Amino acid sequence: MPQSLSVPDLSLFHASTQVPQPASIKRLASGVEAWNEWRSRTAQMLAAQGAQGAQGRINLREAVLKNAQLRDINLSKVDCCMADLRKADLSHADLRETLFYTANLSYANLSYANLSGADLREASLHDARLQGATLNSANLTHADLTRSVLREAQFRQADLRHASLNQADACMVQFSEADLAWADLSSAALYTADLSRCNLSSATLNQADLREANFAMATLQDALMHEVDLRAAICSAANMIGAALHGANLTIANLSLTNLCMANLSRACLEGTTLIGANLIGANLHQAKLARANCENADLREAIMRKADLQGANFRFADLKMANLSETNLQGANLTGADLSQANVWQANLKDACLIDAVMPDGNLYSA
Repeated sequence: MPQSLSVPDLSLFHASTQVPQPASIKRLASGVEAWNEWRSRTAQMLAAQGAQGAQGRINLREAVLKNAQLRDINLSKVDCCMADLRKADLSHADLRETLFYTANLSYANLSYANLSGADLREASLHDARLQGATLNSANLTHADLTRSVLREAQFRQADLRHASLNQADACMVQFSEADLAWADLSSAALYTADLSRCNLSSATLNQADLREANFAMATLQDALMHEVDLRAAICSAANMIGAALHGANLTIANLSLTNLCMANLSRACLEGTTLIGANLIGANLHQAKLARANCENADLREAIMRKADLQGANFRFADLKMANLSETNLQGANLTGADLSQANVWQANLKDACLIDAVMPDGNLYSA
């Protein structure tokens, strides 16, 4: 028989690393409603005694709860380290500051659960459902979120370093100020996701869907972004030094004031892209498509643009000193006030290009 809910059963609490007491499992087996009522009454009594938290956390460490129906349960601050929660239903659960270190939550339903501040280090969450869940300030370092559904979830200021989000559905997710350094987001869907001010240093995003995503002021230094879809994405003022964007689609993206120094944009599509004031020093734009791109005041010193399509692009007052523009198509481009000192324009197509006040490769102002 379940113990009376009026008694603050402190035997369920612990401060050590022992395996779960039978009382913990028995209490949980009495049902979610009874469990939540017991937790509420116990918390009130302990608070009244000034002893809340003195006995440590409720212990469900290593508990086997596979397929458990735990919708709406309050497991806040419970120790669930190494617990087996495969395919468990934890939707709408209160899991704030819960310990899930190395727990197995694969295929679990955590939709709309509150996991703010939870410890999910090295936890297995592959194929889990976290749609609408709150994971603000949660620790997910080295966690496995492969193929998980994260739509509309919140990961603000979460720690996702080295986490795997390979093939995850993270559309419309809030990642602002999260740490995703060295994370694997290959082939992930991040359509309209908010990654502003995130740290994505050395992250892998190859072939990810990043359409209309917000990377404003994010750090993507040395990130691997081969063949990503960044159409209409906002990357303004982002740090993308050394980023690998070979074959990426950046059509009509906003890269104003973005630092793309030494970035690899070979064969990338930047048609209609805004690059006002961007830093592209030494960037590789070999065979890139920049037709109608706005590169006004951009710094393209020593950039490699051989065979690039720059037709109709705006390079007003751009710095193109020592840039390789050989065999480029600059037909109809606006180079007003641009600096082409020592640039290589061998066989470049400058038909109908505007060169008013431009400094030519020989150091002299353009003369019609």
